[in-house]
Amino acid sequence: MSIRIITISRQFGSGGHTVGQLIAEKLGLPLYDNELVTKIAEKSGFDVSFVKENSEKVFTAMGMSYYMGFQNPAAYTPLSLYDQLYIAQHNIIRELAEKEECVIIGRCADYILEDRDDTLRTFIYADNDYRAKRIIESYGDNGVKVEKRIKDKDNGRSAYYRHYTNREWGDPANYHMCLNSGFIGIEQCADLIVQAVRSK
Repeated sequence: MSIRIITISRQFGSGGHTVGQLIAEKLGLPLYDNELVTKIAEKSGFDVSFVKENSEKVFTAMGMSYYMGFQNPAAYTPLSLYDQLYIAQHNIIRELAEKEECVIIGRCADYILEDRDDTLRTFIYADNDYRAKRIIESYGDNGVKVEKRIKDKDNGRSAYYRHYTNREWGDPANYHMCLNSGFIGIEQCADLIVQAVRSK
């Protein structure tokens, strides 16, 4: 079966979003990252700002269920706001995968779509020095040490992924391709993924 969907998980500052943009441009596909926020807000009824702020965060003191529990909601009610947000996100990603070819950034999409043979699951990472330099260039200096920004963002994504998948974020076993953007280069990462898509 040919590849229709590419999911991109990424470390903060590794350039995963840019890799996704390049792939989408090269293959003529829609890209869903921040674009998912509006769709999730419409589906869930949550305010756009709430979705944007919390769509890749987990509050374990409030969260009451893993995804496997969502199949039997009666056993896990009442769900926290964050679990409800994840369910809406899960459903939107599944619907997109049914309707169109696309590139999806983050939000556990690799796990949500792991049963689909037409999905290529990727992870973009890099060493901390490369990421620190890129974060300053891309986002500027907000007064917080860049090392702390990296640690906080990665820890948040890791906790979110673990909470809803019961797996380790960044574990190569969860992905078809893991690429070091600092070593390979952003453009080259995109080219390798495009080549993999076209070879299937």
